[in-house]
Parts: sequence; C-alpha cells; structure tokens
Amino acid sequence: MKLGLLMSGQGAQQVGMGADLYANLPEYQETIDRASELLGYDVMATIVNSEDNIKQTKYTQPAILAMSMGIYNALSDVMPKPAAALGLSLGEYSALTAAGAMMFEQAMRIIKDRGAYMQAAGDANPGKMVAVMKDEQDMVVATLEKLQAAGKRVYPANFNTFNQLVIGGIEADVNDAMAALTEAGVSRMVELPVSGAFHTPLLQTAADQLAVRLTDETFNTPEFAVYSNTTGQKFVDVKATLLQQITSPTYFAQALQAMVDDGVDTLIEFGPSDTLMKFAKKIVGKDVKRYCVKDLASFNEVRDMLIAEQETVQ
Repeated sequence: MKLGLLMSGQGAQQVGMGADLYANLPEYQETIDRASELLGYDVMATIVNSEDNIKQTKYTQPAILAMSMGIYNALSDVMPKPAAALGLSLGEYSALTAAGAMMFEQAMRIIKDRGAYMQAAGDANPGKMVAVMKDEQDMVVATLEKLQAAGKRVYPANFNTFNQLVIGGIEADVNDAMAALTEAGVSRMVELPVSGAFHTPLLQTAADQLAVRLTDETFNTPEFAVYSNTTGQKFVDVKATLLQQITSPTYFAQALQAMVDDGVDTLIEFGPSDTLMKFAKKIVGKDVKRYCVKDLASFNEVRDMLIAEQETVQ
C-alpha cells in the first residue's frame, strides 16, 4: 500500500461533526481538547454544536483542522507511514501538520488567525462563488479573462476536478460571467453558499495580514511528500506557497493526479465529509482505492481495513 492522505477544506463542515468520534475515541478527544486550550474556547460547544458559528470562517477553519488531525491521531497506531498527503486549501495545513512540517500547536494558532483574517476580508469585500460544470476549462478561463479586460472582477478560484471549475468575484461580475458562459454553451452552474470569493484577489487584505503573521514562523522539512493545490506539485518552500494560497486558484485535480502518478494507490480522506473522495472518483482511475473517515462508522471501517492490510503484509 502506498497511502495518500486527503485533508478536507472549508465547506465540508456540518453541525455535530465528529461528535461520535469525540465520545468514543480517547485520542480524538485529546486532540480536540488540546485545540480548545489553544483557541481559548470549547471547540465542541462553540463550533461543532452551534448552527451559527459553524458557518463562520473564523470558527470553521480551526474546527476542521482539529477534526482532521484528531482522526489522523486516532488511526496512527494502525496506519502505515503515508507516502504523500494533499489538502484542499485549509486542508493543506492539516496535511503539513500530519507530515511534521509544522507542529499541531503552531498550525492551530496560525489557522485561528488565518480564519479571522479571511472572515474580515470576506465581510469587507462580499463576493459570490459558482461551480461551473464543464470539461472545456480553457474556454471558461478565456471567458473570464475577457471580462477582466473589460474591468470585471471575476476569477477562476478552484480547479476541483477536470470538469468542475469554481469561479468567484464581485457578485454582479460573477452574474455577468454566468450569462457569458451560458451563451458559450455551459448548461450547468451551481451557486455555492459562501459569502466571500476565496482564492481570488478579493482576499488580498487577508493575504497581506498572513504575510506579516508568518514572518517569524519556521517550518520543518516534511517527513513525506505533501502536494500543494496552489502549485499542483510537491511543496518546496512551505512559507512562500502558503502566502500565495489565499488569493491564488487551487489546483486540487492537478495535484491529486500528480500524487497518483507518483505511485499512490490508496486514498483516505480525513474530515467532516466525503467531498474530496467524490472529486477523486472523477480524477483518478478505479485501480486507486478510496476511503473516507468522517464519523465513527467510517472510522471503524477504515481501521479494520488497515489492520487487515497489516496482516496481509506480515
């Protein structure tokens, strides 16, 4: 088994996420409790069980990081050393933490601030994001570039699969883009329930604040390969790439393809949902095994699989 970790990004959150894991797994509970200490509030009470707070970027981001690492820690006794890891946006911090490039305490403190910066930037510059379902992504990008040349603020934001590209920007300009794309033959677009246009220049103030925040941070060399969805390739300069990330498009599809091309044959997603598994189904071949741990039932299923795999190798 050449194991690749997939770490959930923002948008995967849901009320009650991880509650059954917290109630049944000491290692998971310990991770969440440590996150609560670092954040200065109870993660379960303040975020997980709050209909309002779980939708807010400043709360969502640290909660998902804590959950992803809680699952990782709870599985660590039966999991082989990963060959690689990949996270979607926020999930890159989880992937880097799992690989030892940053300490859990360090990651939590950074994400607490990153989430607050992005919340403030989104509130100050409201935006809209729309998933465009079309395999002709060059055409979509070219359409946006024409609109940008005319002064419109609308941009490619997330290359999730090779036929799903999320665009984002000022609401009126995104609406103009939708009209132009419809005229160009795009038949399916889905508006996303977000208030900010993440991974676009509208978040520049958050990127500027993060640059100052990371000035004195140092990062370790990852213990295994971590692929960046900012570059689509392995991390080389962690700090520089994280600084680009907030306003740059994500290339999850390209990064996952690169990871699989390098030999990963089994994928496990850690986090509140199976979103990345669904993306993976459209990106990689059926020969790549795909799993997701998002609750106690899926945790037990994957744990049993990993134990069986160990016994087969022995």
